[in-house]
Amino acid sequence: MTPADLSTLIKTTATEVLAEKGLDTSVLPDEVVVERPRNPEHGDYATNLALQIAKKVGTNPRELATWLAQALANNDAIDVADIAGPGFLNIRLAAAAQGGIVQAILDAGEKYGSNDAYQGLRVNLEFVSANPTGPIHLGGTRWAAVGDSLGRVLTASGAKVTREYYFNDHGEQINRFALSLMAAAKGEPTPQDGYAGEYINDIAAAVVKDNPGVLDQDDAQMQETFRAQGVEMMFTHIKNSLHEFGTDFDVYFHENSLFESGAVDKAIEALKSNGNLYENEGAWWLRASEFGDEKDRVVIKSDGNAAYIAGDIAYVADKIERGHDLCIYMLGADHHGYIARLKASAAALGYNPAAVEVLIGQMVNLVRDGKTVKMSKRAGTVITLDDLVEMVGVDAARYSMIRSSVDSSLDIDMDLWASQSSDNPVYYVQYGYARLCSIARKAAELGVTYEGADLSLLEHEREGDLIRTLGEFPAIVKTAAELREPHRVARFAEELAGSFHRFYDSCQILPKAGEEQEAIHGARLALAAATRQTLANALTLVGIDAPEKM
Repeated sequence: MTPADLSTLIKTTATEVLAEKGLDTSVLPDEVVVERPRNPEHGDYATNLALQIAKKVGTNPRELATWLAQALANNDAIDVADIAGPGFLNIRLAAAAQGGIVQAILDAGEKYGSNDAYQGLRVNLEFVSANPTGPIHLGGTRWAAVGDSLGRVLTASGAKVTREYYFNDHGEQINRFALSLMAAAKGEPTPQDGYAGEYINDIAAAVVKDNPGVLDQDDAQMQETFRAQGVEMMFTHIKNSLHEFGTDFDVYFHENSLFESGAVDKAIEALKSNGNLYENEGAWWLRASEFGDEKDRVVIKSDGNAAYIAGDIAYVADKIERGHDLCIYMLGADHHGYIARLKASAAALGYNPAAVEVLIGQMVNLVRDGKTVKMSKRAGTVITLDDLVEMVGVDAARYSMIRSSVDSSLDIDMDLWASQSSDNPVYYVQYGYARLCSIARKAAELGVTYEGADLSLLEHEREGDLIRTLGEFPAIVKTAAELREPHRVARFAEELAGSFHRFYDSCQILPKAGEEQEAIHGARLALAAATRQTLANALTLVGIDAPEKM
C-alpha cells in the first residue's frame, strides 16, 4: 500500500465514520495528507485529519481520531492505528500491505512516480536563452540543468512540454558583438562595452578565413559579414555545449524573427486598438500599471525605434497563440522586474496573465580551496558551462546545479564535486545504483530470483525504512512539478541511496556461498529490484546517468 493508497483509504474510512455518526462529510479535504513521522517508533505514517475537521463537524479531535483508529484497525492492511497528542493518528501498516509498495513499483517499472496532475496541459518552458555573444556562463548553466529537469518532471506529471530557447539576435548587444569581432580581426583593442576573450579571436579568425576579402569591405558591409557569420558560429557553439550537457530544445526561437515577420507591428496595433497603448511626448506607452506593473512602459521610443519590451510583448502573444496554456520563463537574478512586466503584457493583449509564470534563479559561484574561481581561459571573464564540465564532468556539473533550490545563491565546491567519495552527492547516488546492478548480476549468476516472492517477509527495520522511502517517490515527483522544484527529486535520490546503503549493511540480500535460496532472499532481492528501478527513474528525471558499473 503506497502513501497515496493509504490517503485514499483514510478518506474513505473517514467518510464512512462521519456518515455513520450523522456528521457532515463535505468538510473532508480533497486529499488526506499522509506523512512519515520523524520518529519511526511512532509508526509508518501519520495524519492530522482529525485535527483539521473535528471543529467543523462539532466534535473534539481526539474523539474523532479514536473513531477513525477503530475503523482503520478493522482493515487487513493496517497493523496498528494509535492516537497521539491532541488528535494525531499514527498508523503502522501490516507487513503484506507494506510489501505491496514493492510489488507496485515492480509492476509500474519506468512509469513508477509518474502522475496525471497536468494531463493535457500544454506548457512552453523557456530557459537558458543566453545572448549569442559568448559562451554560456554559470547562471545559464544552472538554468540548463534545472530547466531540463523541470521539463522532465512536468512531462512525468502529464504535461505536454515544449522546451524553447530564445535567441536574442536583435539589438545593440549584437552590434557590439560584431564590432568586437571586427576589432579582433584587425588587431585593434576591444571596443568600449565590447566582448573579449579567446573565443572572440577564434571566431574573428574563422570569419576572415571563410571570407578572405572581408577586411577590404566598407565598414557597414564588414560589420554585417562579421555579425551574420559570427552569430551563427556562436549559435552553433552554444547548441553543441548544451547538447553535450544533456540539454536539448524543441524550439530555437529567434528574436529577430518577431520583427522580420511583422509580429511586433501586429502586437503594437492590437494594443493601440484596444486602448492599452497610448502616445505621450512622441513615444508610445503600454498601460502596464493598470495590469499590476509598477509603472507604464515605453514600447515605441520617440525616435520611432522599438524598445526592448516590444519584442517581449510580441513573444508573449506568439507563445499563447501557438496553443500553450502555460508559459514558464526561467530568468536570471537581475530580472525580477520582468515578472510583473510580462504578466502585464499578456493581460494588456487580452490574455489571462496566469498563463505567464516567471521563475528567478540566483547566482552561482565556483569555489576551490575556499576561494572563488572567477577567470575563464576561453571567455576571458566569467566561468562558463564548458569550463565547469571540463573541471568535474557532465553528471557532477548537472547535479551540482539541480540539487539546490534556485531561490538561493549557490556555491559549488570544485574539490568536492570532482572527488570520487561518498561526500560527493552524485557519486554517492550513482554508486548506490551501480551496487544495485551488481546485486542483480550476482543474483543471476547464482540463479536467485524474486519470482513469486513473499513480500510480507520484509519485516526488518531497515527493510521498512527503505520501503517507506520508496513509497514517497510519486508524491515527490508531483510536488516537484507543482512547485517547479526539481531539486526535490535530486534530494530524494540521495535519501533513497542512503536508505538502501543502510539496508544493504544490515540485511543479507543473497545467499552466502554454499547456501540455498530461502524465501527471505527472494523478498529482499525484489526490494533491491524495486529500489534499482526507483533510483533509475529519479536519475532520469534529473538527467543524470545511471551507471551499471563504477
